[in-house]
This record gives sequence, structure tokens and C-alpha cells, in this order.
Amino acid sequence: MKPIYKWVGGICAAVALAAAGVAVSGSALKGSDAPRLTAEDVLDMAQPEGETLADAIPAESASTAPAAKDEPFVIKRVLPIDGPIKYGEWHWDDEGVPDGPLVVTVDLEARVISVFRGGYEIGAAAVMLGTDDHPTPLGRFPILTKERHNVSEKYNNAPMPWTLRLTWDGIAIHGGSEVQNGYASHGCIATPDDFQAKLFDIAKKGDLVIITDGKKTGLGQSLTG
Repeated sequence: MKPIYKWVGGICAAVALAAAGVAVSGSALKGSDAPRLTAEDVLDMAQPEGETLADAIPAESASTAPAAKDEPFVIKRVLPIDGPIKYGEWHWDDEGVPDGPLVVTVDLEARVISVFRGGYEIGAAAVMLGTDDHPTPLGRFPILTKERHNVSEKYNNAPMPWTLRLTWDGIAIHGGSEVQNGYASHGCIATPDDFQAKLFDIAKKGDLVIITDGKKTGLGQSLTG
């Protein structure tokens, strides 16, 4: 059986979707939905002809022993999502998941956000991100504030409900935007409203948000390593 890998910010099948231009609440641009592939398709396409999937895994990754499964930031479950996550689509299932530290991951290449509680993925959605001129920053960010009815004073009081602020210069995870292909943000991470309401409800100040660009991991591996 081939191993299943995930982008740190969501399912490996979430291929990068082109987005250009800028809009806080979404300014429509030309474009159509990009084709979506399975996790194994993406890995198989990336490896040279005749090379096995195991050969395609970097040696340093193969030789690194998985972290202990009882550690809070180790991936213990990923959501069983059928097919690719499309713009506007979101998933949430926290039934039976024990309490634990919350870690939110976002991958710019996959354009997907994932929510992990105690290492169990409980939520995933496609997101709207920034552009080259207004990029979404990489790194680790604690949630600084929670603002239920926030607006952007910088951009004509554009609505940003359920804001989870990551930086003091305006980068946040928030709702209030139309998340679809051809739309972009000024660097924020915009999610579907219903998804964001659930995330806002359980998130706390200080919870960790990790933003990467093309990083993959898998079951038994660390979210924060």
C-alpha cells in the first residue's frame, strides 16, 4: 500500500490554483477551476520514470523515525475526504475527537487550510490567499486577537467577520469573502463563512497557525517539526 501524504496545509490533492489581482472581499478575475488530482497522482507525477514511490521520498525523510503517536502535535488522523477540495468547499468533523492543543496549518501551494485538535484533523477548506504584490507571509504565528465583527479600515471597511489576527499589520484568517477561483486577498487567509465560524468558536489567543509553501507530512509525523 502506498503511503498517504498531506500538505501541511491540507490534502496533497489540493493542487495550486492560479489567482492574480487583489480584492479584500474578492474582485472577480478571469479563470476557471484547475484540474484536481489525487495525492498519489501528485506524487507519481513528480517522480522520474521508472522510479518507485518509495524512491521518490527524500532519504532524510525516510530515515527519520516518526514522532511518538501520543505527542500532541503528531498527526493521528486526517479527514476521509473523497476527491479534491474545491473553492468554496469545506469539511468539519470533530465528533469523538478529544480535547487537545489546536494547530491550524495553511499551505500556499495547496491553497488549503487544515485544523488539527490534539493531532486529529477536524476541519479543512480551500482558501483565498494573497498575490505576489500582497503576499500571504510564511512562518509560525500565534493568534493575537479574536474579533467577531471586524472590518478593514485600510480597505474601505470591508467586512472581515470571525477574524483571527496573526500580525499587527493586518494579516488574519477571516470570513466575509467569496472564496472562489479568480479571487485573491491582500495577504489574508479568507475562508468560507460557515467554516470560519466553527474555527473562531474553538480557537483561542495563542493558538498556533503555521503557514508553509508546498510542505508535506503524513500520519505519525509532527505538525510542528
